[in-house]
Amino acid sequence: MDENVELDDNIIVLNDDEGHEVKFEFLDLIKYEEEDYVVLLPVPEEGAEEDNEVVILKLEETESEDEESYVSVDDEETLSAVFEIFKEKFKDEFNFEG
Repeated sequence: MDENVELDDNIIVLNDDEGHEVKFEFLDLIKYEEEDYVVLLPVPEEGAEEDNEVVILKLEETESEDEESYVSVDDEETLSAVFEIFKEKFKDEFNFEG
């Protein structure tokens, strides 16, 4: 996923690999090892069940200062570390499983 299409009240709309728009609720921006990561919660389509699984994407600046790009993170250690920071920060607001 890349490219922020629109931003409206904590809702971010991104295009997936097939070009479909997917809505996410922006939960937090976390700095880890000098990089910024966004923690997003998919907004379920109407009638669909919530899966409550967050998505962590790396925030990258583009050449145009007005745009940002969100890039998938493949490194499991980085994902785990960012998620642990998120869980610690929001332990009183969310009920984390496991």
